[in-house]
Amino acid sequence: MNRSTHTRRDFLKTGAGMAAAGMATPYIFTGAPAEAEESKNDKFTVAAIGVGGRGSEIGRQAARLGNMVACADVYLGNANKFAEKVGGNCKVYQDYRKVLDRKDVEAVIIGTPDHWHTKIAIEAMQAGKDIFCEKPLTLTIEESKLICQVTKETGRVFQVGTQQRSEFRGAFLEAVAIARDGRLGTKLKVKLSTGHAPSKGPFATEDPPKELDWDFWLGQAPKVPFCANRFLFDFRWWFDYSGGEITDWGAHHCDIALWALGGEDTGPAEVEGKGEFPLGRELTLDYLLGKKPVGDLPNSYNVARSFDYTMTLPNGNVINLKSTDKEDIYIAGEKGHLAVNRGGIRGRFVEELKKSPADKQWLDEEVAKLYRGKPFHGHTANFFDCLKDRSLPISDVFTHCNAVNACHMANIAMLLDRKVTWDQKKYEFVGDDEANQLTRRKQRKPYAIEA
Repeated sequence: MNRSTHTRRDFLKTGAGMAAAGMATPYIFTGAPAEAEESKNDKFTVAAIGVGGRGSEIGRQAARLGNMVACADVYLGNANKFAEKVGGNCKVYQDYRKVLDRKDVEAVIIGTPDHWHTKIAIEAMQAGKDIFCEKPLTLTIEESKLICQVTKETGRVFQVGTQQRSEFRGAFLEAVAIARDGRLGTKLKVKLSTGHAPSKGPFATEDPPKELDWDFWLGQAPKVPFCANRFLFDFRWWFDYSGGEITDWGAHHCDIALWALGGEDTGPAEVEGKGEFPLGRELTLDYLLGKKPVGDLPNSYNVARSFDYTMTLPNGNVINLKSTDKEDIYIAGEKGHLAVNRGGIRGRFVEELKKSPADKQWLDEEVAKLYRGKPFHGHTANFFDCLKDRSLPISDVFTHCNAVNACHMANIAMLLDRKVTWDQKKYEFVGDDEANQLTRRKQRKPYAIEA
């Protein structure tokens, strides 16, 4: 199969030509990913890396669409359970590198904790594999730069797990289409809301489960004793492994907001805001700047529990993200406003627009264009569609990195307690050494990322 190198902009030029020629495929809303129609021998050979929790879910979706031949997890309990569920000839490994060594594996599904995403994805692309990786794709802004670089160099097909682009009956795509067309106005403001992060600890340490390689799980993060609260879902509440609610839910919502406001190729120019950190802002900042060792911190959650920050795009449009009890997106301009979440799109403006057959047809056509001419039958299915023709998936690496970088910038601005200004071309903060130091982390050997 020929492998081509492409960027998002190159693909969109091609996609625009297809749409103009009437080649866009109408989108079809379904509740679940489509099953592949090919025989097993014609399916892509895939493997899953990181198969606990969410990783198990996306792995099982991929197993229905491809030929799942292997899985890997540093916790063998997860791997054995996953292999049993998918059946077939799914071989179990504890070391993901043995999966990447297999010549028969064409694509990998990555569902590990966040701090492992970039390293595994880069090594998989360098090994000639295509990638489906859950969000948030990166732990730091520096990782975003590296992963975009390797994606361009290798030309791999790479889908990020920001499912709001493909699921939920197309509600988010409708909101994006309406906003991008100027139906709400030219100067837009988006209000995003997510939940709060928990604030708990200190926690007791103990011996790790026998089936878990704890040192491997920690990877490039600092070496600490095993603590059950650092493991599985709760890893999200430590800066060593994630960015908290801001990068977890925020990555989903910032992705849609940037797309709707015309900032998907640039990200924000300025970010400022306030956050409440369980261990205190100064202690958390000193730790991330390398001024305090991990042993000086209580064994407690340390990401922002609550937050309220604002991003200004180069075009002047504004995005505000605040922790509340809801998970909504609200887009407003001088002509109207709308709201959207996973339950659907709503508002008087949308209701009136859909009453007109001509406007409804226009909206359907615009959503089909946004979806790049592919059938709308699930996020994982979109990845497999793109494996066939080597096209750019709906959630590409380049736009996602701009979205998750916006979330990283928010954490940085709140930790520093000041506005930060971003230069997208130089990929650095303007005149702010501390902010630029926070774009990367010290990495523990032998698990450092190499690109």
